[in-house]
Amino acid sequence: MKWNKWIFAGMSALTLAACGTADTTESVEDSAANGVSSEAISETAATTDASGSFTLYTSQPEQDIAQLVEGFNEVYPNIQVEVFRSGTEEVLSKVMAEKETGDILADALLVSDSFTFEGLAEEELLQAYESPEFAAIPAEYIDDENLYAGTKVIATGIAVNTDRVDASGITGYQSLTDAAYADQVMIPSPLYSGAASLNLSIMTQQDSLGWELYENLKANGLFVGQGNGTVRDALLNGQKGIGMLVDYMANRARIDGAPIAFIYPEEGALYVTEPIGIINGADNADMAEFFVDYILSEEGQTVTSEMGYTPVREGIAAPEGLKGVDEITPMAFDEAKVMETREADKEQFAEIFGQ
Repeated sequence: MKWNKWIFAGMSALTLAACGTADTTESVEDSAANGVSSEAISETAATTDASGSFTLYTSQPEQDIAQLVEGFNEVYPNIQVEVFRSGTEEVLSKVMAEKETGDILADALLVSDSFTFEGLAEEELLQAYESPEFAAIPAEYIDDENLYAGTKVIATGIAVNTDRVDASGITGYQSLTDAAYADQVMIPSPLYSGAASLNLSIMTQQDSLGWELYENLKANGLFVGQGNGTVRDALLNGQKGIGMLVDYMANRARIDGAPIAFIYPEEGALYVTEPIGIINGADNADMAEFFVDYILSEEGQTVTSEMGYTPVREGIAAPEGLKGVDEITPMAFDEAKVMETREADKEQFAEIFGQ
């Protein structure tokens, strides 16, 4: 099946950067992280008498999903959320295995990126739901058929250890080919990271970048790591001065006191939106719809910002140090071409870098 070739490849920067492989199923109402910091939720969110339960499969980090569910239960105290949390590959493998038995236990999915959800839609595994909160979400983050919607913007850009490198001359990816940055640049491997693989295919589509960029980076001493975490760690311990990295990782490091600056490249931002969607024919779709509404609401998006991610909802401020959704210029690309060339692009990358 064509879809299986890419859907299980590890699509999300979020999964590869922040999610472990251990899986859990639990009531997050009982085990949520202590203290959602958004006072706005407890002060302004009206509670509801809606009662029931639903099951959510997600690749979000455990602390993040616990915080979201705790906020949800501030608004919907009588809806219990059962969570299965693992990496995107494991989550999707579980969905497909359950599909074969004729009974998908999940009611909703919160994972990875739009590419993943397009594959799920192709398999007719999603059902439409037009949330009233869509009115405040930019149209580009909502599926045309209302099968899914993005919940946040996680951009990949350039992170710099300013103790090692002067960041003032770095404006975009082409800057990294300058001899001044020889042997300083590190990227996650497209052969290891699904997100990096997507980024490779998108960047090589660009007339201003293309394969010439990678050839020039190699000539300038580019080091290829594994996932985003390896890039972050190399920057923090001073092994490298510059890295391609997801924004929230760089910003969290900066907030923790590390000498890290984050640059949105002038060529445009590569990003994922970690969409949410409802399983087609889900037993508890009506309860899952309340969660979709919450995560896209003003209250839910405020929690998203407090966790360190750029909210997808207009009017909610991004975390200090990151751009808001209306300030990020995305890198344009042809989605169909990305999926068509992705495997060949990885092969060409391996040839160039001898991996």
